[in-house]
Amino acid sequence: MVSSTRRQLLTALGLAGGTAALYQAMTVMGYAADSRFTGPPVLSGARKGTKVLVLGAGLAGMLAAYELRKAGYSVRVLEYQNRTGGRNWTLRGGDRVVEMGTPVQKVEFAPGNYINPGPWRIPYHHRALLHYCKQFGVALEPFIQLNYNAFVHSPDAFGGKPMRYRDVACDFTGVVAELLAKSIDGHTLDQELTQEDRMQLKEAMRGWGLLDEDFRYKSSVHTSTRRGWEKRPGGGPDGAPVPSQLLDRHDLFRPAMWQSLATFMNYEMQTTMFQPTGGVDMIGKGFAKQVSDLITMNARVSRIAQDDHGVRVTWEHTGTGKVSEETADWCVCTIPLSVLSQIDIQVSPGMKAAIGAVPYTSHIKMGLEFKRRFWEQDDDIYGGISFTNQEISQVSYPSYGFQSSGPAVLLGAYTKSMAGLDIAGMTPAERIEVGLAQGSVLHPQYRKEFSNGVAVAWSRMPWSLGCCAIWSAETRKQHYRNLTEIDGRVVLAGEHASYLGCWQEGALLSSLDAIKRLHKRAQEA
Repeated sequence: MVSSTRRQLLTALGLAGGTAALYQAMTVMGYAADSRFTGPPVLSGARKGTKVLVLGAGLAGMLAAYELRKAGYSVRVLEYQNRTGGRNWTLRGGDRVVEMGTPVQKVEFAPGNYINPGPWRIPYHHRALLHYCKQFGVALEPFIQLNYNAFVHSPDAFGGKPMRYRDVACDFTGVVAELLAKSIDGHTLDQELTQEDRMQLKEAMRGWGLLDEDFRYKSSVHTSTRRGWEKRPGGGPDGAPVPSQLLDRHDLFRPAMWQSLATFMNYEMQTTMFQPTGGVDMIGKGFAKQVSDLITMNARVSRIAQDDHGVRVTWEHTGTGKVSEETADWCVCTIPLSVLSQIDIQVSPGMKAAIGAVPYTSHIKMGLEFKRRFWEQDDDIYGGISFTNQEISQVSYPSYGFQSSGPAVLLGAYTKSMAGLDIAGMTPAERIEVGLAQGSVLHPQYRKEFSNGVAVAWSRMPWSLGCCAIWSAETRKQHYRNLTEIDGRVVLAGEHASYLGCWQEGALLSSLDAIKRLHKRAQEA
């Protein structure tokens, strides 16, 4: 049980820094869990000839197929699309994006350029994903998550002018440190701290916040060593630096400012981060090499039935329209709940209610190709993310090809909340215009340097109908256990059946858990 003192501290941190700060504090105190992966499952004693049908060839489905076949099961996989990987997806020049109700988009990126419309980064503690990337020969490289030279922007702060993340972070820290130091002098913490604690905390605030001898945060050579210079240090007689000026502290406390700072405190967002070399779909391709002979493509499932002896799945070939039926002893279903809720599935009322209870996010991701890397050449930004509270939400700069000549692609939007639905209702060309107009606030070079772009609306993808599952505390309490239990001869797996929703790690952990429990049930049957 959390002690009252710790509970008070956690509550205060949650109010001050939002959920990111609260989650980080809980991690430090031992109340938040790591990825639970400790190694591949040991599935011994499988009965010869036992058939398992896997629905979906995303990462969860392919991992289930790989480990079950390795254990001795007879496995077959049905996949709706004409490719493997599911939401593990990369777009390159020549690719097409086919949504529901909008014109087909043809990707026109130059050779070597790409965008990842779905997952795009791997935290260092996502051990299952890292394990299988290594095992399947998927090369990884650093993904630059935090860049102090990127921008933070809000129309309501600093006259709408984008500010460097470095300046905002340094000034926010300094101002908070000054205020806390003053509260110590005002004896407002006497009941919480001993005299020795107060003295040590005050000195800590001086160093942490770059305060002067009077515990004031002000422009100086000292503060500029962290936030940067008005005139940088140079050589020769005129090489002395000029300290930079501080930001208006009133605007520092705008939500868009501190929320951007808190992003990288979130456990899932901390460095080191990785990305597959050449695009995130290198992971899906690595998995597919292990099980490609088991996969039937273009198979749209329309019915999942079961009895005491096995499962029967009806599916239609999306090209020919031919309807077929597949039978097996067991079924691992990794179809997103947004789609599964529209399929005739024979499961218990509890699982059926759970399948229909979980909505999906409606993110938009835009890949914008520009004639040159102006963010590097003009703004000294090499990788990382700029934040804005406009609809596009953020701009992420490529973590590969630094200082190369010619065109390059950046992530021009990664929308949140209702913005995803609003922009999804536009044509692709209209979406790109939103990305250019709002991105120009951060980078005036946008219009002049723009070449072409693609904008993916996840709510319009017929095979996912959204980006990832959104659980609330209430829906988890009411439906999560029903969703994840083995229902007769059917078990569900995917990011939606995990506590790491929207992450590839969640999909893998869910898959491994599902097949271990299925294996045990099969042995007992």
